[in-house]
Amino acid sequence: MFSHSFYLLLHILGIALMFVAIGGVAVHAANGGTKADSSTRKLVSIGHGVGALIVLVGGFGMLARLGMQHGAGFPAWLWVKISIWLVLSAVVLLPYRKPALARPFFILMPLLAGFAAYMAVYKPIS
Repeated sequence: MFSHSFYLLLHILGIALMFVAIGGVAVHAANGGTKADSSTRKLVSIGHGVGALIVLVGGFGMLARLGMQHGAGFPAWLWVKISIWLVLSAVVLLPYRKPALARPFFILMPLLAGFAAYMAVYKPIS
């Protein structure tokens, strides 16, 4: 069994991987790039997918270390975090489909990360 700190580190590593991938796609799309002309498309896709998986494993590992029981209902703050994870998992190709959204990603992504962190630290809704 791994410690809570290990799962926290894993969770943060996964977040970093996801944000590097999303940021890379957003910068490429903002500069007029497309999926077809991206020389790092495979690397970015793998980084994003692995990052999303690591976020999930680290998050649920932390929940287990915090004593959350299997089969128990999730508190509302956790549903918010899972929703944010789903958005971040699906949003990576959006800048290619809607290049006008590439620049706003640089405001939206840190706000989503900050909101997710707020939900995890303060657990304002249960």
